Amino acid sequence: MKDQQKVLLVDDEPDIREFIEYNLVKEGYTVECAENGKKGLEKAKEFQPDLILLDIMMPDMDGIEVCSELRSMDAFKDTLIAFLTARKEDFTQIASFESGGDDFINKPIKPRVLMSRVKALLKRKKKNKQPKVETVFGDLKINEEQMLVYLNGEPLTLTKKEFEILLLLSTKPGKIFNRTEIFQKVWGNDLIVGDRTIDVHIRKIREKVGDSYIKTKKGVGYKFDY
Repeated sequence: MKDQQKVLLVDDEPDIREFIEYNLVKEGYTVECAENGKKGLEKAKEFQPDLILLDIMMPDMDGIEVCSELRSMDAFKDTLIAFLTARKEDFTQIASFESGGDDFINKPIKPRVLMSRVKALLKRKKKNKQPKVETVFGDLKINEEQMLVYLNGEPLTLTKKEFEILLLLSTKPGKIFNRTEIFQKVWGNDLIVGDRTIDVHIRKIREKVGDSYIKTKKGVGYKFDY
């Protein structure tokens, strides 16, 4: 039995909701379901889940919109969100991560794969509850506890994945992190996405913190320069 870990499932297909809910409950998770994005938002506020499984393709309000809305609320800045979708294009994955998603699970859903990803995500959340610190690099300040970044005293708006990449690179200034290492440490070993995903995130970070902090080693990876 899990220690009352709560999962919210948002999907407009009844058969998929029933199938996923059955497998999660069987593993001891407390599960609530919603059949569309708007109801998913309402249910999230009431239920306060540890993990949200969010279908991308839904009528009226799709999963990307729901995720962006959740991330705009303080209560859900750290809530785990994994997308469910039958679409495998790079642009769909990039949009998912840019909206603040933590993982991307392809349909058709395989029970063993689903449970493995759910367990890995929730295990990662427990690890992240360790004490955090604030680090200053000249005019750049990174507050790990609050997941905030300041440039010249002004707060910057970074997505969760942008913050995690910047934090990772800043832990070892001068060290070159290759794409595989960044994927493993930020997204986990089970998730495979295209190289372009990292490049897009790095470009977005540079747009916000400037070009001086993150350097590219062509054909190798990226490093934090200070």
